[in-house]
Amino acid sequence: MSNPALSNNPALNGKTLSADELRRIYDQPAAQTQRPGIDVPASEASSGGIQHPPVAPSDKPMTYENTISKTILLFVIVLAFGAIGWQLPELAFPAAIGGLVLGLVNAFKKQPSVPLIVLYAVFQGVFLGGISGVFESQWSGIVSQAIIGTLAVFAVVLVLFRSGKVRTSPKLNKIFMVSIFGYLAFSLVNVVLMLTGVNDDPWGLRSGWLGLAIGAFAVLLASYSLVMDFELIQNGVQNRVPEKWAWSAAFGLMVTLIWLYVEILRILAILRGSD
Repeated sequence: MSNPALSNNPALNGKTLSADELRRIYDQPAAQTQRPGIDVPASEASSGGIQHPPVAPSDKPMTYENTISKTILLFVIVLAFGAIGWQLPELAFPAAIGGLVLGLVNAFKKQPSVPLIVLYAVFQGVFLGGISGVFESQWSGIVSQAIIGTLAVFAVVLVLFRSGKVRTSPKLNKIFMVSIFGYLAFSLVNVVLMLTGVNDDPWGLRSGWLGLAIGAFAVLLASYSLVMDFELIQNGVQNRVPEKWAWSAAFGLMVTLIWLYVEILRILAILRGSD
């Protein structure tokens, strides 16, 4: 889901900022704002139409290219450690706990931490590999179906976003946040009921048609979260924030895609379990 480390950053959350404001945010020297081939004084840049923030000479700006490369790197790590989880499914539960803790730490850090983001990918890889191996042993081909479904949703949302047909709005963001808290509350209650033996169904309250409806609702939430991630990345690139924020962008995308994959995997398991 959308990363608070990104959405709480003024340069990434859609606000229009002047070059001087961006200098203050990133504590960069207010020397000059660059236009290709032309040096423009900072005062002129902030008062005119030039809104390029002051990326320090030693820094690179966040771009789509370096954001994509970091995202790919993180998913390579997930796949590599997923192979370990596949062979040792008993590690899935402790890895899930570790991933949850690291996810929360990364989400609320004011500055991105590359080691913690990479470590999150490691834990999530072991977790995903473990549960994927278990599901595959029960329903052959279900993992490939879930991967295809995840990629399909990602591609559709990206195409719609690039075409301008889907965008976030303050009203939808509020509905999204309320829905997320409701979904998390339901999931917590469901886990407690399953652990205490009150409900001995393998899916708890998430079985049958109710489970499918909740799964479809979660996929819709994850899809909207992707739109939020895309907008935050677009804002970061347009505002030319320092490259380090590309790591937070890659982390946000990874969180959303992992959530989406798990939900689709669960939906497929419920469908195939009822055959």
